[in-house]
Amino acid sequence: MRTLLRVDVGAGTVTSEDLPEELRLLGGRALTSVMIAKEVDPACDPLGPANKIVFAPGVLAGTTAPNSSRLSVGCKSPLTGGIKEANSGGQAAGRLGRLGIAAIVVEGDPNGKKWILHLSTEGARLEDGTAFWGMANYPCAAALRAAYGPKVATIQVGPAGEYGMRNSSVACTDPEGNPARHAGRGGVGAVMGARGLKAIVVDDTGAARPSLADPERFDRARKTLVNGLKTHPVTSQGLPNFGTAILINIINEAGALPTHNFHYGRFDEAEAISGETLHQNCEDRGGKRSHRCMTSCVIHCSNVYNDKEGKYVSSGVEYESIWALGANCDNGDIEAIAQMDRLCDDLGLDTIEMGDTFGVAMEGGLLPWGDAQRMIELFEEIRHNTEIGRKIGNGAGHCAQAYGVTHVPTVKNQGIPAYDPRAIKGIGVTFATSTMGADHTSGYAVAPNILKVGGDLDPLKPEGQCALSQALQEATAGFFDSTGLCLFLAFACLDQADSLAAIPEMVSALFGVEMSVADAVAHGGKVLEIERSFNKRAGMTEKDDRLPDFFYKEELSPHNLTWDVPDEELNQVCGWSPVVELG
Repeated sequence: MRTLLRVDVGAGTVTSEDLPEELRLLGGRALTSVMIAKEVDPACDPLGPANKIVFAPGVLAGTTAPNSSRLSVGCKSPLTGGIKEANSGGQAAGRLGRLGIAAIVVEGDPNGKKWILHLSTEGARLEDGTAFWGMANYPCAAALRAAYGPKVATIQVGPAGEYGMRNSSVACTDPEGNPARHAGRGGVGAVMGARGLKAIVVDDTGAARPSLADPERFDRARKTLVNGLKTHPVTSQGLPNFGTAILINIINEAGALPTHNFHYGRFDEAEAISGETLHQNCEDRGGKRSHRCMTSCVIHCSNVYNDKEGKYVSSGVEYESIWALGANCDNGDIEAIAQMDRLCDDLGLDTIEMGDTFGVAMEGGLLPWGDAQRMIELFEEIRHNTEIGRKIGNGAGHCAQAYGVTHVPTVKNQGIPAYDPRAIKGIGVTFATSTMGADHTSGYAVAPNILKVGGDLDPLKPEGQCALSQALQEATAGFFDSTGLCLFLAFACLDQADSLAAIPEMVSALFGVEMSVADAVAHGGKVLEIERSFNKRAGMTEKDDRLPDFFYKEELSPHNLTWDVPDEELNQVCGWSPVVELG
């Protein structure tokens, strides 16, 4: 039986209970969203004591399923004002699974107290975390390992989260102990900071893997999925060899790489910040071209990036970060991008939101276009919680208000990721209609629109894009975010029926139930209904499920197209059904 931990930061207590039977098959995003929808008032102040933060590994965490150690972090978002699930790789989720922990609900008013939550086979306890408060993520991770053991995994919040900044992340340590994997979106770090929780230390020494109802059935399904990953060209060749940054040249060639704060679709210096350049640097400097963010990974799409002197900078420098801090800001300096990626990890900031914010700040005259050195300097304003630091540390929307900018690439106040929706219209539908604000991972329509994985739908035409995005959003919630599997498994699953079926088959074998592909899709649809219901009760309307006006009005070069997916079709994706009552 998996357990539910309740952490009361006011009383300083941790209680453990069996996960209720009606929640038995839920994990990851499904569990965080159900818990938040049941227990948090949608009208509450996101940084007030009525909000809660929930940490939940997927249901397959701790098993031998490939790439099964994603962690979901849920709360009411201080950035969007709606429900939030932010997702991270790293080591913690797998270890929580081996400890039998289904979810950690952190609640209450800390009244100035600072805490460390320690988890092990001996139980859970809160300890005084005052000595760690104020530390940036890298020194904090090192200090936690020194205090609790060199092999522990940690979940922690950096200075941005301590300050309550709405662009603050929750950091998870990778296999080498670096706090380089982040639940980045929506300001979840600020909620963790508001609860006075500096870190969760996970020590799974002596813990066993979850027991399986049918081990042989599970192993057959696992082998099917692993074989699919090892034979699909994206997961066996493209991602292991060049990582996510392989997309820089691909999306630039497609005319969809947002440049100069989403004014253009191509960046003249794309080659200088491409995956090919990045990974050659990794190889030349003693880094790693292929790296895993969790021990269960069989793809190895990340990297270890060293500077010109061979000193570690980050693990790793990914596509979204390169675009956000590079092309979007007219910055072609890969060394500066890597430095800023490290700074985001250290301070606890989402790189996507940070890049969107810098683009807005450049548009507003705070700094010149492409001035990488000034960008690096401004991170120190965030570190020291200055007035300018708060203007840029609270996200692109806040920065736009501070500097009078109207060209603001946000949906539900969350910065838009690295694809211009005028040139990839399927992902534009996802940006507009996702319950989470602009979020490419909610329904990655880039796969069939550009990569021709899972189909082939013209990215420049509006026809069929809403149906595509809706199907992908349901599948993502049901197959990946709730199981704790990495979204990159979707490349194989979209093209290989056996790989797709292997996921509900593993869940069936784990719990001794019968779950089909159709059941998993329906499960994802229910999660989306619950999230949309929360957002509606929080005050969101159909106007919140739209892209910014400039996409409708300004043509994007080189295609000279505007956003033209009909609003009535977007409404159909969102449903706008009656409020879902939870039992």
